[in-house]
Amino acid sequence: MIKSRSLNRWFGYSGGFALAAVLMVGCVSDVKKAEDNGEAKTAKVDSSGAQLLTIGGSMFSIPSPIQTAMLIEKSGADYSKGFLNDAKKVSTYATNYQKALNLGVYGADVGYVTIYDQSQDALKYLGVINKLTDELGITGAFDESTIKRFETNFGKRDSMLNLVAVAYRNSDAFLKDNDRMNVGALILAGGWIETLYFSTQIAVKDGNQDVINRIGEQKYTLNNIVKMLTPYYNQPEYDVLVDDLIELAYDFDAIDIQYTYEKPEVDIANKTTKINSKTEVVITPEHLQAIADKVGNIRNKIVGQ
Repeated sequence: MIKSRSLNRWFGYSGGFALAAVLMVGCVSDVKKAEDNGEAKTAKVDSSGAQLLTIGGSMFSIPSPIQTAMLIEKSGADYSKGFLNDAKKVSTYATNYQKALNLGVYGADVGYVTIYDQSQDALKYLGVINKLTDELGITGAFDESTIKRFETNFGKRDSMLNLVAVAYRNSDAFLKDNDRMNVGALILAGGWIETLYFSTQIAVKDGNQDVINRIGEQKYTLNNIVKMLTPYYNQPEYDVLVDDLIELAYDFDAIDIQYTYEKPEVDIANKTTKINSKTEVVITPEHLQAIADKVGNIRNKIVGQ
């Protein structure tokens, strides 16, 4: 059973998330997608560019790995190959649970290497993702034509980011059509943990306030990820991950987030609303280190390190 102190907090959640939200982690913004598809869409974005998603009647923000990687690069942090999950480990993932989680991890890695213009690494990790999507039965997301398009777009960041978005949208459609939301939930969780791992490692080392703010904002996303995974708690392997995330959530509860309201900007022509309100995270170095350690432990369990 789920740890007793968490029962009241997490149960009572009604599943049925739209899986379009689940795979937002690998996509560029809906505004960009609308432009690519020639469609007019209404999107809400916060000051970080993260999407504000309505799930179960509640609105919350999920920054994609690409957005967070952009923030990390903007902070001045150097590219670190050591952050990445070793591509050679892909052959060690035996269960669908392990494969789905690490598909999310490797997806976040692709976003990170792409932002830093590491095209060779991007292709290597794309090959790993292709293997996992094939083994999970998620066909068509990273097919041969997509691989070739990556090969012909070396150094073109916008094109490569768009290709990542296309591939994830294809995966999203497949999972929705085949009622495999548990797979989508694991992909989201894996990508989110990997991105949080990047952020906490950078924040502990450099103390960049923008990165620290992004970490603090994840307390709300974490709550929703736990709620999303809770319906699968009694399935094999899920219980350890859910328990670990709940313990992490209690650490996040102690973070002080100070909110300053700023009037939003409404662009009627483009049908967008930019939310300008600011948040600042107040956290001691010791508390940040504790969260970084716990995130690292969860991440290492996922990747098998």
